[in-house]
Amino acid sequence: MAVADGKLRLAIVGAGNIAPLHLPGYLGHERCEVVTVCDPVAGRARALADAWGIRGASTDLDEVLADPSVDAVEILTPTHLHHAHVLAALAAGKHVSCQKPIAGSVEDARQMEAAALRAGRLLRINECFRHYPPLERAKELIDDGAIGALRHVRIRTVVGRTDSAFQDGLDPDGYAWRLDSRSPGGHLFDDMIHKYAMALWLAGQQVTAVQATVRRRDLFFEPCAAIFEYEDEDLLGSMEVSYAPEMALRSSYYGADEFFELQGESGFLWVTRCTGELLDLAPLLLYRGNGPTGTMEAVTGLDADWAAGFRRSSAHFVDAVLDGSSAAMTAGEAVRALQLCFAVYQAGNTGTKVDPRTVTGTVVPNGWADW
Repeated sequence: MAVADGKLRLAIVGAGNIAPLHLPGYLGHERCEVVTVCDPVAGRARALADAWGIRGASTDLDEVLADPSVDAVEILTPTHLHHAHVLAALAAGKHVSCQKPIAGSVEDARQMEAAALRAGRLLRINECFRHYPPLERAKELIDDGAIGALRHVRIRTVVGRTDSAFQDGLDPDGYAWRLDSRSPGGHLFDDMIHKYAMALWLAGQQVTAVQATVRRRDLFFEPCAAIFEYEDEDLLGSMEVSYAPEMALRSSYYGADEFFELQGESGFLWVTRCTGELLDLAPLLLYRGNGPTGTMEAVTGLDADWAAGFRRSSAHFVDAVLDGSSAAMTAGEAVRALQLCFAVYQAGNTGTKVDPRTVTGTVVPNGWADW
């Protein structure tokens, strides 16, 4: 598919809660035009289009995909619809960006990857954490050897409460499908997929074994403690997920806060915030311990607004399509993140070590959607 006039003409598919986070990066890109919004709920596509000055609105995905003026689509629909929507878009000759998680099963995800290869179109999975400036800079520092050989990846997430205008404005209907059998799990599937992706990307290698204990609170939330073993036997990872519904969290977005510690042989990195703003610290701290005394420094000049990851992710997709470059994250990377997610569930279900690379199909946590 040739892109006319060097400008990518994009359709937004799905006008729900997260669409406003993705739109600014597309609308602000000089080489992109958002031509239409598609959503099956009558009036929702039109309302979003009007709010953002987009001329087109439709309730018919087939109509949008048949439009020869649409070069690419951003699929922001519920996860259980990703497989069908991505395959339809690729069959129509469109380049595709798809919201995380890639799909609800490993096989569906691999079919999507294969379809993109057959179609000769770009399929990237929209992972905003991959483009969040403090995490991007941390990855660069790791790769540059700033903390020596990486030896431990620690990821903490706590979910609490917040009174942000963003959270108060969310449509509760956007969560219904996350609470039943249309989703293979709760918070560890829907949100922690970001952290699984980071555990793989920051380390630059695959996880070979997982041990985990998984619990459930309030239907959706899944407190968890997990240990990861990597291909390099000297590298370990740990992931902690806590639920504290009575704890107030400073956040401009969701009531959640993340902290990353990347421990090397000669220093460490702290990414002190992502979604939330719990700690009064610089968003990225670097400790160098390879001298007579260690030094801690704040890494400055970073945009630590969580929405920056969405804006920059959108811009990245436009540039990847128009420049013919590879996109982060690939479908293959998304498959590995999904396998790691399911390995945590399987390890929690069985109390045994699980190699994520062997995981196929779908793994559902014990008791999920039994209510």
